[in-house]
Amino acid sequence: MTTIADRLAIAHSRIAQAAQKCDRQPSSIRLLAVSKTKPVEDIIAAYQAGQRCFAENYVQEGAEKITALKATYPDIEWHFIGPLQSNKTNIVAQHFDWMHTVSRDKIAQRLNDQRPNELTPLNVCIQINISAEDTKSGIDTDQMLPLAKLITQLPNLTLRGLMAIPTATADTELQLKEFSTLHKLFQELQLHYPSIDTLSMGMSNDLDAAIRCGSTMVRIGSAIFGERNYPA
Repeated sequence: MTTIADRLAIAHSRIAQAAQKCDRQPSSIRLLAVSKTKPVEDIIAAYQAGQRCFAENYVQEGAEKITALKATYPDIEWHFIGPLQSNKTNIVAQHFDWMHTVSRDKIAQRLNDQRPNELTPLNVCIQINISAEDTKSGIDTDQMLPLAKLITQLPNLTLRGLMAIPTATADTELQLKEFSTLHKLFQELQLHYPSIDTLSMGMSNDLDAAIRCGSTMVRIGSAIFGERNYPA
């Protein structure tokens, strides 16, 4: 039976192999361990295996884990990667280090206003609806620069890059098409804001295509922690 440490090692090996295929340095790609629905004991096991960056999809669950672990494990970097309602922005602003799914002016403004002064600015990514699916969150591509301009004017936020959840498909060509589009948008954003450095895209089923198209941050959950524990 494999352990969390074993599965983390496999994930890092997959990232390294994918990077080498396209002449990239594996160190240029960060692994986010998506720990939603998993207990703090699993996070500690991953931490003890060397993992420091964790991602949560549910606001309250994430805040509870951060509160439980921050005193003993202060060097964990916490990323919020789920949809966010405006009435819960204060939780993300007060607890997390990164927010990947900014897609509205109102959300950005509230995160800025609610970020405690004693914390460093919240790192944010703009979520693009790269597959143009009605059921997906994120902005249309033509809204990227106006939202980026607003974010860069907010002192308690630091714009780091773009994030997307592409079409769920095993079609490699479609994966590459959507990821290539996002990479071009990323390069466009860098022309306006050279400090942009993060392209958050790629999960277990499309990791190779994402890395081939320039991903700097991949999000892996069940391949590390096992199947998720949803309530009945």
